[in-house]
Amino acid sequence: MNKIRGVIFDLDGVIVSTDEYHFQAWNKLAETEGIPFDRGDNERLRGVSRMESLEIILEKATRGYSEEEKLVMATRKNEIYRESLKNLTPSDILPGVMDVLEGFRSRDVKMAIGSSSKNAQPILAAVGLDDAFEVVVDGTHIERSKPDPQVFSMAGEQLGLSPGECLVVEDADAGVDAGLAAGMPVLAVGAATGHSGATIKASDLTAITLDEMLNPACS
Repeated sequence: MNKIRGVIFDLDGVIVSTDEYHFQAWNKLAETEGIPFDRGDNERLRGVSRMESLEIILEKATRGYSEEEKLVMATRKNEIYRESLKNLTPSDILPGVMDVLEGFRSRDVKMAIGSSSKNAQPILAAVGLDDAFEVVVDGTHIERSKPDPQVFSMAGEQLGLSPGECLVVEDADAGVDAGLAAGMPVLAVGAATGHSGATIKASDLTAITLDEMLNPACS
């Protein structure tokens, strides 16, 4: 395995916690339509695009929806979600993140965001990390969301690195699949630690050292 020279982080659930905001927005939309939706359903939405998430929710609907109606619903969900992002502060940055970012910066390791979210930039700005990453690739830049590897392949290319030189950090199974499909080693954290294919695993970024992240083949 090549030496790791760059790290590509997923955003939600890895750098900052916005899971509850997503859940509340989808739940409000589902309630309006009379569609059952709970936290178990919400787990299925991890790492996938907004429209794909909507399709999963509509599996429980009692009627069909036109493509125009689906677009209206997805837009409404995003409006609810973006309104809730006004509550984000630096305190929403997850444990260990700041130490890891500073550690990689001191070692001249390149860093990027690879997220399916179309709200990555406002989220990063809200928590004060808008200048922390050399590259941000999100849902506004890609045509295919995770588990397709496009977001990570694009981030690696923009960092100027080969796939083997990039470590992906992910908290969703779909993201782990995407990183592996891109030919990159993957650190699975949080909910993704159950993924059998992950290169290395840690409960969160406080539970792993920089050396372990930069030498995943030895961990």
